[in-house]
Amino acid sequence: MSTSGVTFSVERNPSPLSDDARAAILAAPGFGRYFTDHMVRIDWTAEDGWGQGRVVPYGPLSLDPATSALHYGQEIFEGLKAYRQADGSIATFRPDANARRFQRSARRLAMAELPEELFVGSLQALADIDQGWVPNDPAESLYFRPFMIATEVGLGVNKPSSSYTYLLIASPAGAYFTSGVKPVKVWLSTEYTRAAPGGTGEAKCAGNYAAAFVAQAHATAQGCDQVVWLDAAEHRWVEEMGGMNLYFVHGSGPSARIVTPALTGTLLPGVTRDSLLTLAGDLGHVAEEGKISTDEWREGNASGAITEVFACGTAAVITPVGSVKSANDSWTVGDGAPGPVTMQLREKLLALQTGQEPDPHGWMLKL
Repeated sequence: MSTSGVTFSVERNPSPLSDDARAAILAAPGFGRYFTDHMVRIDWTAEDGWGQGRVVPYGPLSLDPATSALHYGQEIFEGLKAYRQADGSIATFRPDANARRFQRSARRLAMAELPEELFVGSLQALADIDQGWVPNDPAESLYFRPFMIATEVGLGVNKPSSSYTYLLIASPAGAYFTSGVKPVKVWLSTEYTRAAPGGTGEAKCAGNYAAAFVAQAHATAQGCDQVVWLDAAEHRWVEEMGGMNLYFVHGSGPSARIVTPALTGTLLPGVTRDSLLTLAGDLGHVAEEGKISTDEWREGNASGAITEVFACGTAAVITPVGSVKSANDSWTVGDGAPGPVTMQLREKLLALQTGQEPDPHGWMLKL
């Protein structure tokens, strides 16, 4: 199989799911619960570089107990989606941006960098053989999870691994909001820090998420849906929400201005975040990066200067923030309901991703 000028060998699953069983899953796929019949594997060694890309049956991995990734956390991943288009074809959104971020994450963790053509080619190869897993409902998608682990066997800690395995798996994803888009309640975390300058905040690595679970559990205990991370030095500058980037809407209507915290090396540079800066401009809004403190957020909501707040990311696309709670205060964003600018941006992005509107920026790639 040749995709994007890259050749992948194919070993078909001898026992793929039946059409009826697959249809039953696609009727209510949830998120990350079921997986397609195949996956992609590409191995790298210091001696030979990247090997042959292979499409193989989905199944368990066999790892030595002394495998480096299990002890020292060299693991990175990405997340992106494939959508059934209006003409029945399949396309994915800005895979080149995910490929480049995957390379940056690898560089930060001293891992081998997967060439962009192999990253994109792996998506095409898996989508080609498992295309029946892509839902037809425009509110649903096939979620791709590319990831890479260190595979050298041994407990030496004085150098990076000398071998890595890149894997790509895929899972049908239902509508993230099964009962409509509902605003979330967020907790401002001052006890825990997600990332510090010089750390791994801008890398999409497993350790960042493991370290975040305790703060998320704390937010849940406070009756909140998500944690909002603040800067490590002063605990007053807003950075991001859980695994999503944040946006603040100033004003309303065509003159509304939207602001997202600037990338400082401690925030994840989200592909959706970057796309919304462009789409907001397409819709006539001023869109910019900046800084916002927790005091400015609270006072802006109280005065009406900040009318809406939302988070964005691949999984949920756009999530409205309805209320905020901290150790010393709590307040409502706007009237607590999803705002018009938030929903306008959400609908615009989804229409582009599902082929219901033109793609003026060339972001969609047919698979």
